Amino acid sequence: MFDHRKLLKTAMKKRRIKLRATQIIAIGFAVIILLGACLLTLPAASRNGVSCGFFPALFTATSATCVTGLVLFDTFTQWSTFGQVVIITLIEIGGLGFMSAASTIVFLLHRKVGLRQKMVIAQSLNLSDMDGVVRIQKLVLTGSLTIQGIGALILLLRFWPEYGFTRALAWGVFHSISAFCNAGFDLFGYIAPGQSLIIFNDDPIVCLTLMALVTIGGLGFLVWEELARVRKFKQFSVYTKLVLLMTAGILLVGTGMILALEWNNPGTLGNMPFWQKLMNAFFQTGTLRTAGFVTVDQMALKDATKVFSILIMFIGGSSGSTAGGLKTVTVLVLLLFVWAKARGKERVHVFKRNIPTIKAIDAMTLTFITVLLSVFGGMLISALSATSFLDAWFEAVSAICTVGLTAAGTANLGVVAQCVIIAFMYFGRVGILTLSLGFLMGDSAKDRFQYADTNLLIG
Repeated sequence: MFDHRKLLKTAMKKRRIKLRATQIIAIGFAVIILLGACLLTLPAASRNGVSCGFFPALFTATSATCVTGLVLFDTFTQWSTFGQVVIITLIEIGGLGFMSAASTIVFLLHRKVGLRQKMVIAQSLNLSDMDGVVRIQKLVLTGSLTIQGIGALILLLRFWPEYGFTRALAWGVFHSISAFCNAGFDLFGYIAPGQSLIIFNDDPIVCLTLMALVTIGGLGFLVWEELARVRKFKQFSVYTKLVLLMTAGILLVGTGMILALEWNNPGTLGNMPFWQKLMNAFFQTGTLRTAGFVTVDQMALKDATKVFSILIMFIGGSSGSTAGGLKTVTVLVLLLFVWAKARGKERVHVFKRNIPTIKAIDAMTLTFITVLLSVFGGMLISALSATSFLDAWFEAVSAICTVGLTAAGTANLGVVAQCVIIAFMYFGRVGILTLSLGFLMGDSAKDRFQYADTNLLIG
């Protein structure tokens, strides 16, 4: 007798096997977003006890899971304690990767991590191979929780005398996770709705603690692993050296540029004393690397500053981190190859190592796709809403690079424009190359035919 159930089970099994790691990651994030949206749709998730509707819940869940920080409502005034717990859970899962959450359960149950799980974890952490993937994953989990705990403790001690233990504890945990995961969600609407950290832009403890968490979270898990293992800079891998140098360079140059551009702007740094200007310029540079917190009004920035901010947002954090963007080393590799070509060199050497040309091609491809999408998104948002192209482009870049800053006011944009932002946040977190590799490419990308080279004039 023909067994339909057995045939169906076999077919499903075969289909499951065909799913690649990149596809599992993309689908996993989508499922988490939908689950989060369903939970936030519940009346219990809203402070007033009335459901906010599916679309606002979907937008918030996408922003939280993709650790972006763009919101339609002030987080404290809109969401109840239950809703805030859902949001911070989505941020933690989205920041560390859903496979980190799944592997945590496996570790707690003392189960063995299978080959397939290792493949997905390696892909989610941007590892080139599976060597030591379990060890690195455990380091990611323990290191993340430890750093978040230290940050939460510092913030607890800061807020306790003024706001009481319970609120200080909740704020410490929430903002430590949000900062470390580069999410940018805050609960300071209790004091001033929609102001983020502007009310604390003269508080070094709050600003510098959150900035430290943002920076550490943006370094990347591979860099953490090496920093924990190696103590001398000379012994670091080329990748770690480039990440550290690029991060330091961006923070220094960015701080200087923000200071110069906004020095006399009364809407931002103009009325601050020097030490406060310096701290807020530093914070602004750091938050542009996909953090999402603000200590100055983004709508009051000069146009030149907005353009410079877009450049920093494009760079973002480092690979395998909680941050988004093109990534520090991606941009640096592209710049090094451009500089080498401008001097007529065929090869690029850094720290006595050769960078393969394919890496430059990968960097150029990712940069081109991201910039092209952001420009198109900016044009689309500008056309769909009463927003200048610069502010709309700022919004599009902020979404696709999972930054979470807005110069236009996300809530003021139309529903269609907000749908564009949802798509961009998802693309930015999952990764454009991950999506293309996971869904668009076949098992082999090799050309079926080989043709003779042709000579073209370039430039």
